[in-house]
Amino acid sequence: MLSADLLKGSPRLLTGVAAAAFCVSLAGCNVAGNAASNDDVAIRVPPEVSGEEVATLTSPPNVPPAITRTAPTKVIVNLEIIEKKMKLADGVEYPMWTFGGTVPGSFIRVREGDQVEMHLKNSSTSTMPHNIDLHAVTGQGGGAAASLTIPGGEAVFSFAALNPGLYAYHCATSPVPMHLANGMYGLILVEPKGGLPKMDREFYVMQSEFYTKGKYGDKGLQMLDMDKGIDEKPTYIVFNGSVGALTGDGALKAKVGERVRMFVGNGGPNLISSFHVIGEIFDTVYGEGGSSTMEHNVQTTLIPAGGSAIVEFALEKPGNFILVDHALFRAFNKGALGILNVTGDDNLKVLNPIKSGTSLPKK
Repeated sequence: MLSADLLKGSPRLLTGVAAAAFCVSLAGCNVAGNAASNDDVAIRVPPEVSGEEVATLTSPPNVPPAITRTAPTKVIVNLEIIEKKMKLADGVEYPMWTFGGTVPGSFIRVREGDQVEMHLKNSSTSTMPHNIDLHAVTGQGGGAAASLTIPGGEAVFSFAALNPGLYAYHCATSPVPMHLANGMYGLILVEPKGGLPKMDREFYVMQSEFYTKGKYGDKGLQMLDMDKGIDEKPTYIVFNGSVGALTGDGALKAKVGERVRMFVGNGGPNLISSFHVIGEIFDTVYGEGGSSTMEHNVQTTLIPAGGSAIVEFALEKPGNFILVDHALFRAFNKGALGILNVTGDDNLKVLNPIKSGTSLPKK
């Protein structure tokens, strides 16, 4: 909901709202064309489900355990929207709008064919109405129209998890970019019927941008700068909601000989991510979060705003492997950097430092 006070004196914001309204009006239009002939494009019918369970949700970088059941069921997802001040960088706070109290929001894991019942609460301490658009949902607004929730309220709707894959979700209340810029995004995994190959470790990583009134590193409470957002000039670009979230005590941890899967998302709201792990090669990439189209031996994978990728790789060497957006000023000057700390026995056949080049020979 957009108040008159917010719109007053902001022609650029008014233009953005008008454009959004135009896009919404187009959503109801049909595009003429030939019928699809590809066998992969099929009308999906929700299957019958049996039983009921409550979804296990996790905070980043953790991922719920793999689904072991072999039949679809009713899955209840309890998700609360909470607005609160959170750390953006050392000495820097920001008024985050969150799904589940974290940025990114809680990770949701269901199975293809499940009937998902979403219970979306909006904390009574919130200042704004919110909703949720899940890219895994088939239907108008991805559930947004069915989930608008005022502070203190709760919306309930259900949907069929028809398409397997890794999908973004986000708030879609007007002005939509503002809600995303304040932290309202996360990932939902719809596991394929046969599941995913077993891995030793799974992690949840999501890149996003923050547009603050102050410069990078300015101390204190920072607020959203809409003009910076419209100009697509972020102050911060981070993994998992803050500078350093995946470093130090927050670094991801694994061991030599293990196989790792990362569920990687991009909350945007504007930029494309060039996701790369320095010193590793992705053995398998499920491009744009799809569950079947795979690429192998990939160095860097693109993740669009509002998109995702699943990357898998084995660990042959110990060390600190650096997660970056390979548009490297973003990593080293704006915060898009994390660490995967790998411990275990070394193998010098994989990489062997033979001679240092930092000292000159004696004359």
